Amino acid sequence: MTNPHDILKQFWGFEEFRPLQEDIIRSTLDGKDGLALLPTGGGKSICFQVPALCMEGVCIVVSPLIALMKDQVANLKKREIQAEAIFSGMSYREIDRILDNAAYGGIKFLYLSPERLTTELVRARIKRMNVCLLAVDEAHCISQWGYDFRPPYLQIAEIRELIPDIPVLALTATATPAVVEDIQEKLVFKKKNVFQKSFSRPNLSYVVLPEDNKKARLLDILRKVKGAGVVYARNRKMTKEVARFLVEGKIPADFYHAGLTPDERSQKQEAWITGKTPIMVCTNAFGMGIDKPDVRTVVHLDLPDSLEAYFQEAGRAGRDGNKSYAVLLYSEDDKRNLERNLVTSFPPVADIRQTYRAMGSYFQLAVGGGEFQSFDFDIADFCKNFKLDVVKTYSCIKILEQEGWISLTESVWMPSSFMVLVSREQLYDFQLKNPALDGVIKSLLRLTEGAFQHFAPFQEAAIARLLKTNHDKVIPAIHQLHKEGVIEYRPMKDKPQLTFIKERVDASNLTIDLEAYNLRKERHRKRIEKAIGYATTARCRSQQLLEYFGENGPTCGVCDVCLGRTKAELSGDDFERYKLKIKQLVVAERITERQLLEAFSSNRQANILQSLAFLMDEGQVTVENGFLTWKSAK
Repeated sequence: MTNPHDILKQFWGFEEFRPLQEDIIRSTLDGKDGLALLPTGGGKSICFQVPALCMEGVCIVVSPLIALMKDQVANLKKREIQAEAIFSGMSYREIDRILDNAAYGGIKFLYLSPERLTTELVRARIKRMNVCLLAVDEAHCISQWGYDFRPPYLQIAEIRELIPDIPVLALTATATPAVVEDIQEKLVFKKKNVFQKSFSRPNLSYVVLPEDNKKARLLDILRKVKGAGVVYARNRKMTKEVARFLVEGKIPADFYHAGLTPDERSQKQEAWITGKTPIMVCTNAFGMGIDKPDVRTVVHLDLPDSLEAYFQEAGRAGRDGNKSYAVLLYSEDDKRNLERNLVTSFPPVADIRQTYRAMGSYFQLAVGGGEFQSFDFDIADFCKNFKLDVVKTYSCIKILEQEGWISLTESVWMPSSFMVLVSREQLYDFQLKNPALDGVIKSLLRLTEGAFQHFAPFQEAAIARLLKTNHDKVIPAIHQLHKEGVIEYRPMKDKPQLTFIKERVDASNLTIDLEAYNLRKERHRKRIEKAIGYATTARCRSQQLLEYFGENGPTCGVCDVCLGRTKAELSGDDFERYKLKIKQLVVAERITERQLLEAFSSNRQANILQSLAFLMDEGQVTVENGFLTWKSAK
């Protein structure tokens, strides 16, 4: 077995592992199941890539994020490590070729979306593979307690039955204690084994600023804090508006969302990473797989619906260990929006059935057909066709996903590709009989490699340039070759992929597990309450986050609450007076922090907050189930 340090040096050029990485790798090489809980930027991929390279055989990696899969495969190939990914939207022939290569030892890392993992085709091939490790990325998706539950993850345990002696390494950036337990149970760990890096980020100052004019406040923040920054906005339209506003305010900024073309995304990412455009205004589509250590500021213009999402996104600041800021601009509208989203995220069953029925018509899919068929999906066009509300329809789709009926991926960019379906002799005969297509065939073969064995990517524009003609003349010729059965041609695609996980049923027979549906709704409500509590409770922000993820820690001293206390000019007599009033109210009735503040005039609320924060730090006041409790002195 190869030494892990040699592998790290050979392929990544590093001399030492980051904290916990070597412990996780040694445990995996010892054949133990493990859960690696490493916050964003903690180097999770190395934890399974290094041990797999130390062993003989293929490492199967389960991941729900196609963009991340493709990014990791590309990075491995740059290091001359054989890797492939199978996900929605790929043809049967391409999937079959990749699985064959994996079975015969031609691939070291096989990335699979969880939906593909459940198919009989994949399972039959796994039985023939020499598997050395099963890595489960984004492992929180296996838990209904988590914030991004995906039903196909529950079937990973069945894969373990096919490879019973192979260790599983689960990885995630964020998980509450309940989710940590659930992951190990659902993946049938032989023995509990958790590697957890502290969620504490001492160099990161968490700040919540009550603000109605968020754009103006954002401009002020970015003028004061120099360096690279990320600004998270609610939707695509907002990213563009805010970026334009910043540019008008002399802040170099750009916008990013999932609706951009691959070239646009690549150019914008590169400009941000190199510092040409220091500020990126984006949706949560930005950041996955992008490791920029010197981000000084992450600003959220809206409160996310879970502390898991907030912590992961805010954690993109200050990975180099230097002082950085995670700022949340909060208003009462945020609370109202989250509470409204709770209602829209769990639509009535009748609406879910209506959406499912419309899908069958949209894709012209017969009842009893469609199992594991994937389609390009434009939700705006779909809703326009059937006069459906986009927000409600998206929520219905998420419920159908959680019930295991369908899967909807993010936008998937795949270049045009082709594969020759005939022998070299047959192709030569065809060229002799069809001289008008001869130039296109020769150009296709000249600009690609391996097209007789597998799908070869190419650009139609490159063929046109080689033939000194225009794009519009090349496309019909390629389609003709496809029609004649000489090649199989797959045009470029960059749409989200909707896959029917089960065969289509009549909408009246669509089953929805109402108990699970209501459980997820209740979990979602509690996550929203925790997120609102983080923004509105006058306690150390870092402490609140640590407690949410099952850790205890001292006050950070650098968040807005802690700094507000150090700057307080409240006299001892004033503090004692406010303390007495707080005690009287808390002891008299069940009261929340918000209700306590509302009991005082607005000009006294800042002093009440300071006093309450101090009492909480001293343990005199605690929060239990959302209500304040006064602890008697011992």
